[in-house]
Amino acid sequence: MSNAPSLMQAALLPRFGTPLSIAPIEVPTLRPGQVLVRIAASGVNPLDAKIQAGNAAHAQARLPAILGIDLAGVVEAVAPGETRFVAGDEVYGMTGGIGGVPGSLAQFAAVDGDLLAHKPRSLDMRQAAALPLVFITAWEGLVERARVQPGQKVLVHGGAGGVGHIAVQIARALGAEVYATGSADQKGLIESLGATAIDYRSLQVEDYVQQYTDGKGFDVIYDTVGGATLDASFAAARRYVGHVVSCLGWGAHKLAPLSFRGATYSGVFTLLPLLTGEDRARHGQIMREAARLADAGKLRILMDERRFTLEQVNQAHALLAEGQARGKLVIDIGR
Repeated sequence: MSNAPSLMQAALLPRFGTPLSIAPIEVPTLRPGQVLVRIAASGVNPLDAKIQAGNAAHAQARLPAILGIDLAGVVEAVAPGETRFVAGDEVYGMTGGIGGVPGSLAQFAAVDGDLLAHKPRSLDMRQAAALPLVFITAWEGLVERARVQPGQKVLVHGGAGGVGHIAVQIARALGAEVYATGSADQKGLIESLGATAIDYRSLQVEDYVQQYTDGKGFDVIYDTVGGATLDASFAAARRYVGHVVSCLGWGAHKLAPLSFRGATYSGVFTLLPLLTGEDRARHGQIMREAARLADAGKLRILMDERRFTLEQVNQAHALLAEGQARGKLVIDIGR
C-alpha cells in the first residue's frame, strides 16, 4: 500500500516562453502497467529549456505541462499485475516531459514500467537521473544503427558534450578505437575517457582523416553537433563501409559527398517511443545495459556539481540555455 500523500508539488509550464511555477497538484493514480515513483532527482537536458522557450515543436508538449525527461527515484507503488518492480526499488529512466506525458519535475510520477530499470548500484540518485536521455541517444546510434564492432575506428563529434562523452565510452566498451572532436581545452577530458582528441578548430576534415585513417575514412561517425559538422561527417566516412549517425539532423544537407564514398547514413530520434507509445520496452532494456556498464566501471557521467531544488528549476534552465553548464545539471526533488 502506498504512503504517498494526495497532493504533490510540481513545476508547471502554463505557457511557452514563461517561467515554470511551483504548484500543488494531485498525485497521479496508476493505470495498468504503471509504477508510481517517488522522484529523488530530475535530469536537466537542453530539450527542457527549448520546450520551455517554445522552440521544440517536435516534442509535442501539451500545456500546462510538467517538464523533465529523466528521473531517478524509489518505487512507491505498482499497478496490479506489474511484476518487474516492487515498492522500495530504486529505479531510473527516461519517462516523460514530452507528448503530453507528465515529466519528472514533480514529487511523484506514474511511469510506464517498460521505460524503467533498476538504478545502477554504483551511481547515486543524481548521477542516475543525469544518464537516461544521453545514454539512450548514444546507444541507439552506436549499437542499434551503426552496429559498432571491435576494432572499428569510431569518430564522435562533440566528444565532451552530453551525448558525446557517453558515446565515447560506449564505443570503447564495444571494443572500438575511438576518436573525438572538441576544442583544445577539452583535450584532457576527451583523452581521460579513452579517446584520441581531435581539435576541430586547428585540423580540417581531410587532415584528420589522413592522419588517423591513412585517408581511408572512419568506419563509424556519430555526429552530436549537427549543421556543418554533419556535412564534415559525410566527407570523413570510410569508402563503401562507412556509416554516419546523427542525433541532430536539422537543416539542409547535400548527400553527394556521402554517396560518392558509397557510405550510409541514419538518424536517431530518441523521443519516438514516448511520443508514439511504440517499442517502449526497448528503452527499459537500454537502461539495463547502462546499469550493467556503470556497475562494471565502464561508464562515467560528467556532472555539474551545482545543486538546484525544484523551486530553483528556472535558474538551472537558464544556465543550460546560456551554455553555462559544466556537465549534466540535475534538480534535487527529494526522497
